[in-house]
Amino acid sequence: MRHRNLSRHLFLATSALAGLAIAAPAHAQSLKPADASEESASTGIDDIVVTARRRNESVQDVPVSVQAISAQVVQQRDLTSLEKIAAATPQFTVARASNGAGAQLTLRGIGSSATSIGIEQSVAIVVDSVYYGQGRVINEGFFDLARVEILKGPQALFYGKNATAGVISLTSADPGREREIMARAGYEFNAHQIYGEAVYSTPISDTLGLRLAVRGSKMFDGYYKNSATVQSYPTYDIATKTLNAHTAEPSATNQPQERELIGRATLKYTPDERLTMTLKASGSYNETTGNGWNYVAVQCPTGVTTLNPAYKCNGGFAIHQNNMPVDIAKVYPYARDNGELYNLYKSWQVTGTVNYELPNVTLNSVTNYNWNNNKFTCDCDFLGGGVWATENSSYHALSQELRALTKFDSPVNLMVGGLYQKTKRTFYQAVMFANIENSAASDAHRYIAYDKDSQTDGETWAAYGQAIWKVLPNLEATAGVRYTHETKVSSFTQPYVNPALYGIFKPQSAAVNGTLYGDQTFNDWSPDLTLSWKPVTDVMVYGAYKTAYKSGGFSNSAINSALALSPARDLAFNPEKGRGFEAGIKTMLFDRQLRANLTLYNFKYTDLQIDYFNAQIFAYVTYNAGAARTKGAELELEYAPRGVPGLSLHGTLNYNRARYENFIAPCYSGQSIAAGCSLTSPEGQPRQDLSGKPTAVAPKWTATAGISYETEVSGGLKVGGNIDTRTSSSYLGSGFGDLTTRQKAYAVLDAGIRVGAADDRWQIAVLGKNLTNKFYFTGGGTAPLTGSGTGTNHAVIGDTLGYGTMPRTVRLQVTVRY
Repeated sequence: MRHRNLSRHLFLATSALAGLAIAAPAHAQSLKPADASEESASTGIDDIVVTARRRNESVQDVPVSVQAISAQVVQQRDLTSLEKIAAATPQFTVARASNGAGAQLTLRGIGSSATSIGIEQSVAIVVDSVYYGQGRVINEGFFDLARVEILKGPQALFYGKNATAGVISLTSADPGREREIMARAGYEFNAHQIYGEAVYSTPISDTLGLRLAVRGSKMFDGYYKNSATVQSYPTYDIATKTLNAHTAEPSATNQPQERELIGRATLKYTPDERLTMTLKASGSYNETTGNGWNYVAVQCPTGVTTLNPAYKCNGGFAIHQNNMPVDIAKVYPYARDNGELYNLYKSWQVTGTVNYELPNVTLNSVTNYNWNNNKFTCDCDFLGGGVWATENSSYHALSQELRALTKFDSPVNLMVGGLYQKTKRTFYQAVMFANIENSAASDAHRYIAYDKDSQTDGETWAAYGQAIWKVLPNLEATAGVRYTHETKVSSFTQPYVNPALYGIFKPQSAAVNGTLYGDQTFNDWSPDLTLSWKPVTDVMVYGAYKTAYKSGGFSNSAINSALALSPARDLAFNPEKGRGFEAGIKTMLFDRQLRANLTLYNFKYTDLQIDYFNAQIFAYVTYNAGAARTKGAELELEYAPRGVPGLSLHGTLNYNRARYENFIAPCYSGQSIAAGCSLTSPEGQPRQDLSGKPTAVAPKWTATAGISYETEVSGGLKVGGNIDTRTSSSYLGSGFGDLTTRQKAYAVLDAGIRVGAADDRWQIAVLGKNLTNKFYFTGGGTAPLTGSGTGTNHAVIGDTLGYGTMPRTVRLQVTVRY
């Protein structure tokens, strides 16, 4: 009750604060360029340059709903991962998942399911102007950033496919004109994590600069406690008709015990004022103990889990998972000899950028190659119920983008561009369950129930153009369109299936549909129209019609079920599209001391791509939901009084209503007729009508508020601090109307305090996140092997798992600069 009252009070306080107009889309510091002086920061609000329309513009002049966060605020608030950025951003959530895409990213209530690796995210992640479409990018660490831009709503014109809900754009820092040496070390007390970061940036010559950055961390403890006990896992050998005993030890008590190493090297060549060439090469290594270390049993019909009644089902930062039996793990593909649950992510990427300024045209080229690989072993029922899986998946992408922007002294100018991308995804997974083995099979297959082998080769050609018309000196109209042509060639097979399961899973050797194929071609035109008007210097009013497009595809991590009527149809899915309107006003008032921005939006999405595990027929099915609409309003304000240099009051207030307009959907496990599972598909499967029901992770109200202050004191010292809150109303974690996945309203509190030299030569900081230690989840669904009687009057609801977020963290951090 005490925590409930605290959440309610914080929510009301945040809303009141925003209503009093002391809020902002980004802190005062976040709205000044990274190289701005401290003196300029004390003279009201400074703008930050963004590239929301693929060209440099002031955040207040771009007719797009965009939140900008500077390098200074990223450091001050430790926003060094997508999860941390989401935890500080209204209407943006990241749900970390154990398998499939690895994450579900949601913005304004629109997102993609995490359970299929073949579905690319509706929220596009763009790093240094390059699109990264895989949810596994959540395992990347982001540091030494120049800025973060959060673009809300469809962004198809400039960012192409898979930006239906929005874009998170991250720009890493470049070498500067002066030498810079920075070293940072810190310790996080909850997970007992040490971390270090170093940057060396220097001009090599008058035209060439070098920047090297590295970050590493090691966690000796964890955020979640595993309270599993030793589990017996007897297997029945179908070859010898004998029963063999195995023992599954509890996985590590403290998880995730993360180990991370990230590095980046940047070369910047500027031989003259016209030409700039940049080459960035980076790599990332991330390893955790445990794969689904944040999977928490949050609600069960009896208060305890079905698979293990000794385990309570009451949420909190607690999990119940077991290692794979050691004797099995020694012969199991991609398992570790000790049976340990783990997740190992590796990546590297190279990006080359060329910018050439002609008298009336700016030419830009971005070339990129990126690769990532993810391996894991998971306790895949997440409750010690005897289901384990291993996986090895890789993704390769090569892309080339060219753009030209004219700058003629005429009312009309143009931007034109083109993109080529070639991708390859490979996927292998081996699943063990049902307590069976086959000693007649190879050692690698002996304990496998079934395995999957799949790949998709993709190729994309896109061209886009925008006409920019200065109708009047203070009135601008733009009209653009993007054309996308994409092909995807895919295959899926189950190389080995234990013969006892032939009635459920189709092996590769099956005469009919032993291997499934997909040969898909997609074409799309995405128009974009915008009108912006500046009646006075510091006021802009705009309206826009935007469209969205996310290509269809092939669900590589699905199942070829012998019980499915059309397995090939279950794996393939159609494109997701959207269209609608956005209007807003951006203002700077009272001699640039008050920023006030208001955005209204209304977008309709068709064929939303949603993945579903059908426990009745052992099949993953990717559905295209009929239609959904998201509409709302966003208020962003900031106050930075000149009379109190260094002070900023900031926050947001957001209303969003995201609902299905029509979706005849599968029922969740254990849904009864009385609970809405009252329809039947033509194939005889239970269905429900979700029309008018909310989409996943779509809170109606979200808000942020905070205060930051920094000032010089005697003795050449500078002190500063910040307090920030984020609140959310309740929402469903599931996209299938499952009321047991409801996350109640909550509030989180972050704070930091800093003491250092006035010239920034050194600084000591204490950074706290989620200081009230609030447990909440940002996605969820029914636990495997639970729930029964779906679509009947005697249905039994399954156990609900939630994708939990991080608990309270407190970091002590020391930074030294030369």
